[in-house]
Amino acid sequence: MNEKQITELEAKLDSFDGDVRRNALDELASLAASGKIKFPAADKRTNMHFHTFYSYNAEGLSPAKIAWLAKKSGLGAAGTVDFDVVDSTDEFYDAAAKLGLKASSGMETRVFVPEFADREINSPGEPGIAYHMATAIPYGPVAEKFRPQLDSFKTMAQQRNRVMVEKVNAYLSPVILDYDKDAVPLTPKGNVTERHLCLAYAKKAAAKFAGNELANFWSGKLGQDVSKLDLPDGMKLQGLIRSKIMKQGGVGYVRPDSNSFPKMKDVNKFIIDISGTPTLTWLNGLSKGEQAIEELLDIAVADGVAAVNIIPDRNYTPGKGMEDEKCRKLYEFVEICIKRKLPIIAGTEMNSPGQKFVDDFNSKELAPLCEEFYKGAMFVYNHTKHL
Repeated sequence: MNEKQITELEAKLDSFDGDVRRNALDELASLAASGKIKFPAADKRTNMHFHTFYSYNAEGLSPAKIAWLAKKSGLGAAGTVDFDVVDSTDEFYDAAAKLGLKASSGMETRVFVPEFADREINSPGEPGIAYHMATAIPYGPVAEKFRPQLDSFKTMAQQRNRVMVEKVNAYLSPVILDYDKDAVPLTPKGNVTERHLCLAYAKKAAAKFAGNELANFWSGKLGQDVSKLDLPDGMKLQGLIRSKIMKQGGVGYVRPDSNSFPKMKDVNKFIIDISGTPTLTWLNGLSKGEQAIEELLDIAVADGVAAVNIIPDRNYTPGKGMEDEKCRKLYEFVEICIKRKLPIIAGTEMNSPGQKFVDDFNSKELAPLCEEFYKGAMFVYNHTKHL
C-alpha cells in the first residue's frame, strides 16, 4: 500500500459514519502490525485533553483519528474529553487497544461553586462558574440509573444554545439559522457547540449574500474592517462571530446564574458514581478565584476532586521563562498540587485553529514539568485500566 492510499485511509477516520471509521482503523492497524507502517517508540509526552468531533475539534478529528495520530506521534499516553457527553469514550478505548496506546477518556462541563459565588474562577466574566472535568471514565455504557443525570448535561447545554440562536437570529436577520437543519448536521451526534453555530452562521450568510454584499453584512454586524473577516466562512470570521455576538457583551450572550449549572459537589458525586475521577481544571492563576487556589482546592477535594487538569500552552511565552507571570503561576500551582499529592494531567484542547497536537516539552518552560504530567497521565490511565 502506497502513501496516498494510507492518507486516504487516515482521512476516513474522521467520517461521521462509525463503520467507515472502524474499518479504516482496522486496515491501518493491520498495516502497522505487519510492519508496513512503523510507529516511533513511546516517550513521556502526553496530551490528556483532546476534544473530539463529538463536541468540537478544529480539525474535525474523531476519537479514532486522535488515537491513531497519538500513536504515530509517539505519545506516552493520550486522553479525550468532550463537553457534556461521553460519546467518545468507547471508540477511543477501542482504537487505543488496537494500537497499543495508553488511554483515558472523560467529559468536561460547567459547574457552580457556591463558596465562590462572587469570585470569578476559570469561566471569564462568570463568578462562581467553573469548567470542570470527569477523567478516567471506564469503558462501556453508563448504568441506566445514572443516565438521566448524564443526559441532563447535554440537554441543558442545547437549551442554552437554542436561546442564544433566537437572540442571534433577531440580530443577524435575514441570516437566520434553523437549529435542527443548519447546526445539528455539523455534528456526528447532535452535540452542537457555540463553535458549530459560528460556522453555521458563516455558511448561512455566504449562501444569502455574495461579494461586497457579504463583506458589508459582516462588517456592519461585527464592527470590523473587511480585511479582518476571512470571508466567506474562515476561522477568523467564526472567531469574531463568537467573541462579538455570543460571548459576554454580545447580543446573543446568555448570562448564567446559580441555577444555570449543577453544583460542583453534585457533579463530583455523579462522576464517582460512574467510576470516573473528579478533576479540577486550572486556568492561569490570575482570576480572583484562582488567586485563592488553596481555598478552592480545599473545597474541591472535600467535595471529591482527586486530580487536576492544566492547559500549559497558554501559560507561558516561549523563551521568557519565569519572567512571564503566567509561567510563574503555572509552577506555583504545580508545586501546590505536588504537596497535596494531587495528580496533574495536561494537554491542549485542539478546539481552536493552530493549537498544538502535543505541548512543546522540549521548551525550557515545559521540559521540567514533563515527568510530573506523565505521572498524572499514568494515574488516570491506571485508574481506567483497573476498573
